[in-house]
Amino acid sequence: MRLKILSALIIVASLTLIGRVFYLTILRGEHYGILALKNTLKVEPLLPVRGAIYDRNGAPLAVNRLGFSVSLAPHLDRGEGRQLDLAIDYLLSIIPEQEERRESFRARYIKADNAYSHEPVELTPFVPYETMLPFFTKLSLNDTIRVAPTTLRHYPNGSVASHVLGYVSKADRSAESVDPISKTIGYHGRDGLELYYNKELQGDLGSRSYQVTALNREIEEISRVEPSQMQDMKLFLDIRLQRFVHDLFEREGLSGAAIIMDLETGGIIAAGSYPEYDNEKFITGISAAEWQVMTNDFRHPFVNKLVNSLYPPGSIVKPSMALAFLESGKITPETEFNCAGSFILADRNYRCWKAWGHGDIQMRRAIAESCDIYFYKGGLAAGIDAISHKLLRHGYGAKSGADLPNEFIGVVPSRERKLEKTGRAWLHGETVNTSIGQGDFLITPMQALQNVALIATGKLIKPRFVDSVRGVKTAYLAQDAFSQSDLIYIETIRGGMFDGANVVGGTSFRAMSNLPFKVAGKSGTAQVTGIPQNEKARMNEMELEFNMRSHAWYIGYAPYEKPRYAFVSLVEHGRSGGTVAAPIVARILRKMAELKYF
Repeated sequence: MRLKILSALIIVASLTLIGRVFYLTILRGEHYGILALKNTLKVEPLLPVRGAIYDRNGAPLAVNRLGFSVSLAPHLDRGEGRQLDLAIDYLLSIIPEQEERRESFRARYIKADNAYSHEPVELTPFVPYETMLPFFTKLSLNDTIRVAPTTLRHYPNGSVASHVLGYVSKADRSAESVDPISKTIGYHGRDGLELYYNKELQGDLGSRSYQVTALNREIEEISRVEPSQMQDMKLFLDIRLQRFVHDLFEREGLSGAAIIMDLETGGIIAAGSYPEYDNEKFITGISAAEWQVMTNDFRHPFVNKLVNSLYPPGSIVKPSMALAFLESGKITPETEFNCAGSFILADRNYRCWKAWGHGDIQMRRAIAESCDIYFYKGGLAAGIDAISHKLLRHGYGAKSGADLPNEFIGVVPSRERKLEKTGRAWLHGETVNTSIGQGDFLITPMQALQNVALIATGKLIKPRFVDSVRGVKTAYLAQDAFSQSDLIYIETIRGGMFDGANVVGGTSFRAMSNLPFKVAGKSGTAQVTGIPQNEKARMNEMELEFNMRSHAWYIGYAPYEKPRYAFVSLVEHGRSGGTVAAPIVARILRKMAELKYF
């Protein structure tokens, strides 16, 4: 009986075993074969080299330094034998320049090493080519150390054009959510063109598949797809002029912005937000102390003032304001207002910058000499509805479309906007303030550039920094934005801007009249604080604390007879557009003449 039971058990066990073998090899053989293949076949990404950025003449603005990353084999900190310490000791004996990073190397390795991963653990993402080259062969012979070629972003002109270029830094979760490839590459564009054109500069991943042993050693390469090549970018920017403008602001310790645009292409040939910052500090990570210094600087070096700061335009809006007056039908170029130096409305005294007044004055001279009283009275005659409508058509209150990230739209005051924001009705005093670019009126320097380009050409031109990406030209975009009344009256406006720069009494005559060509321009002095009503005369700006002083603007185009270049200069708390911002433009224009732009 026992023998029968034992035989039955053996038969049942044998049948079970045979059935299991049949299931695994016949019924599920293909499935487990695929799993086995996956265990022996690996796929690794091949990273593209980030595209370089060049100026209009081929000078490098952002390039890639050649170097090497250093990694250690996994699991060296497990078990006995101090393998991790020995590997780090060996590495530092060959490259002693890295000795101060010993503890950070060890901490990084222990944090990153994973019992379930067989991938090398990176100690340092970049060792310069010239530092590593003498030791490359010796390190490569060590089984625990992996040295791999890599690149690191480099900006050869230092902080010059840093806000335009932006920078590249380590990818974080926010970058990865927008661009999953950055998680693999490890870096992502931040700010400026590096962010705006990140996808184009970054390129596409390649891949290689290869077979490995059970010990994770490569046997052979199965297939390879190369990453994308030639993501280079060419700008309209001229680094010679860019550096000149940078030095102008840097030497005087000025903060603000300056832009010069080619009206035939919409290309920006120089643009800066000042002060600028060292964008290379962000590539491998900036220290908390350095970040604190930068963010506490009252000049805000990390803010891109070209498109990410808002300012009252002051008198630079007067050319567009004059067109609004004319389009309203209430005012003609010959309409005359009397300026006695001040103007009373509802028991409030509105002053002209010229305390003794301009006397009887018409539109062309009002623009040239920037008479505030003329525009106060003209604004009341035209009405806020006509003004708001014209300003919106002339590039204010909307993005310019410039190829920089996160552009602000600014504020154009209007009856509807105030009612929506506050629930209160519009007041005549607000029309008066708006008519000279004050009150709630806010713009960016890029909008000021687009507006003066419109006055020069009749077209609302989209500013652009990039000429071509991967050899493909970017598009020139411009649309006609003048109404029929604009076309009738535009010569009066342009004439006023011409007189402002070339006729005695014009607000920028002293700065602009000695240039080798004729310029049309408009200065602006935009108050950042109100003048108390008990002040009998306009305050001396030098008597105010620095951050209470007015912003200084200058806009214009040249040559007057055949406009080719438009320009904007803004000096934060510069006190006077005609005496501070205009001379900066004059020096830039002389440099452009030296560089054969005229």
